[in-house]
Amino acid sequence: MKPNKKSYIIDMDGVLVRGRVPIPGAQEFISRLTETGTPFLVLTNNPMYTPRDLHHRLSTEGLDIPESSLYTSAMATAQFLDSQRPGGSAFVIGETGLTQALHDIGYILTSRNPDYVVLGETTFYNFEKITQAIRLVAAGARFIATNPDPTGPGEGGMLPACGAMAALIEKATGIQPYYIGKPNPLMMRSALRFLDVHSEEAVMIGDRMDTDIVAGMESGMETILVLTGVTSLDDIEKFPYRPTRVIPSVAEIEID
Repeated sequence: MKPNKKSYIIDMDGVLVRGRVPIPGAQEFISRLTETGTPFLVLTNNPMYTPRDLHHRLSTEGLDIPESSLYTSAMATAQFLDSQRPGGSAFVIGETGLTQALHDIGYILTSRNPDYVVLGETTFYNFEKITQAIRLVAAGARFIATNPDPTGPGEGGMLPACGAMAALIEKATGIQPYYIGKPNPLMMRSALRFLDVHSEEAVMIGDRMDTDIVAGMESGMETILVLTGVTSLDDIEKFPYRPTRVIPSVAEIEID
């Protein structure tokens, strides 16, 4: 009996693209997945873009990934909130990717007694909204953050990201947020449900030991570390866990 075809959950930055440049062999890998009918999701902790916007952005950079195969921390956040408090309300700091995901599950976005304060990524963090978020969390709104990344890439260098802004709100209120994105295995389990596959039938491909690999491992998946991102061979020895496999890039992965 032939074993079930493996499904792939693939980190985006450092695995398929570096900045705005596709990694050599990445498009060919995606094409092999598509041509063989292999289920896959491209995962990103960045909640700023809707899948349609992200598809367009990637296609202009030379990477053609179907809209239906893109999964963001905004989508995982919406799925989590829908499971916890269906039809709830939230005060949101973020871009269209996050607000659209919450609208899609029927959430009301409001600053009047919201059930949740939901913090995402934006290039326009402003003092007034951060102050409002602090007051709402202090008053009892549950604090959710899409991802723990402290910084992200910008045109002139690094930019403060969701984790840095969440730390500011936490410091002011004494209340920790619940992070949805990697390395929380919840993000992986959400992606597995989205694909409708079991963890034993899936492979996680990533470039970071402390987010991609640990989250994949804790979710029960086979893990592949690629060396096109932030992790080197020497770095692996610093961690108490190991990936299932280590390869130079996704160009090396053969699809059955």
